[in-house]
Amino acid sequence: MTDSRPLLLLDVDGPLNPWLAPVTRRSTGYGTHRMRPPGWEPPRDPLLVRLNPAHGPALLALGCELVWATTWRDAANTWIAPVLGLPPLPYLDWPDGHHADPSGVHWKTRHLVRCAVGRPFIWVDDEIGRPDRRWVAHHHTGPALLYRVDPAVGLLPEDFDALAAWAARPVSGRAPDEG
Repeated sequence: MTDSRPLLLLDVDGPLNPWLAPVTRRSTGYGTHRMRPPGWEPPRDPLLVRLNPAHGPALLALGCELVWATTWRDAANTWIAPVLGLPPLPYLDWPDGHHADPSGVHWKTRHLVRCAVGRPFIWVDDEIGRPDRRWVAHHHTGPALLYRVDPAVGLLPEDFDALAAWAARPVSGRAPDEG
């Protein structure tokens, strides 16, 4: 039996870690964590990651199949999931290299659509643009919500409300290109 829930393809930096937030601004609920994910090895200082543990239960409550769609790949299960109280999640293993697309489509977009295989999905990222929306609308056979999050703010309660509302609609009621 296949999972009929929508996929929620989740980026880390931007939505969960508001990396563009001013260092002096302390957002409610966030803690700062020093992390050394793969590729962030000495002599570099640890990466400072801001995470809100309330996001884990809020993500689980959406009723979606959660999948990491981040360059953290499986390291998100080691470094991010425990802080948020999430179980280990599947992750997308990106093709090597992040090549700019001459049409302006984000380097993740085509791979996300291939992995979704027509299944309804939500993509939460801080780098979604108009070219991605057009490309998904023309190449994905199922409903999709491309949800851009401000990387200076991260996910907010109203974002979770919008994601839950879309995920709860019957498949036939989901618009193919919102967010």
